[in-house]
Amino acid sequence: MPIIEFQDVEYTYNEGYEGETRALGGVSFSIEEGAFVALVGHNGSGKSTVARLMNGLLLPGKGRVKVAGMDTADKKNLFDIRKSVGVVFQNPDNQMIATIIEDDVAFGPENLGLPPAEIRQRVDFALEAVGMSEHKRGTPFRLSGGQKQRIAIAGVLAIKPRVMVLDESTAMLDPQGRKEVMDVVMRLNRQENMTVVMITHFMEEAALADRIIVMNGGRVLADGGVEVFRRAAELKDAGLELPLACSVADRLRAAGLELPEDIVTDEQLAGALCR
Repeated sequence: MPIIEFQDVEYTYNEGYEGETRALGGVSFSIEEGAFVALVGHNGSGKSTVARLMNGLLLPGKGRVKVAGMDTADKKNLFDIRKSVGVVFQNPDNQMIATIIEDDVAFGPENLGLPPAEIRQRVDFALEAVGMSEHKRGTPFRLSGGQKQRIAIAGVLAIKPRVMVLDESTAMLDPQGRKEVMDVVMRLNRQENMTVVMITHFMEEAALADRIIVMNGGRVLADGGVEVFRRAAELKDAGLELPLACSVADRLRAAGLELPEDIVTDEQLAGALCR
């Protein structure tokens, strides 16, 4: 059974009122447990609405969203759904609620009503997983942007969700901060088998995922692996650019150099050029 299912989902903001805006118009897809999926699209494509529908922060106007077989429209499921799907948002400062890092990470488990010993174990696990154990007694407000986002991820990890959704979680970070966060996310997916849904407009980040879902105008434009990047004209029409390595490789092929068709990362391009 898929861990997340969208079945002909529609959503409209301010429905029935002046200025209503249709965000999704019949979106269908499913995500298997343990997958690493990138959801990409320009601003207004509907990708952040999808994130909020995944853990019941929004409910579909039409269609159905299921998490581990549970319908998000059924109120009695919401507690279990929100334990199953953790969301990390764009600005880490908006997610900090305590002045001590370990207290901040403990906030989620405490609200689940867990015993103190279990909370301690979860906090230690989460901080270790994101490489921030040495900072546990410090204050989050003296950390870099990348470190703050790692603490935000730890706060979600401490709940031990089955799915982590990152909603533009690297958008406000510098390149080093984005790398720190991506290293943590990829390790959690590969080593802990955590399902990751990464919503991003950085195509280089999307290239690291096993599957890429492209949103445009509230609908799914493309869904697949790195072969999605071969649809350059459609992506450009949707306001998206290819990863830089793809663009460079395409230009080199046009100039007569023989290169593999599946190059999407800088490392793959460098390796192919060296060979």
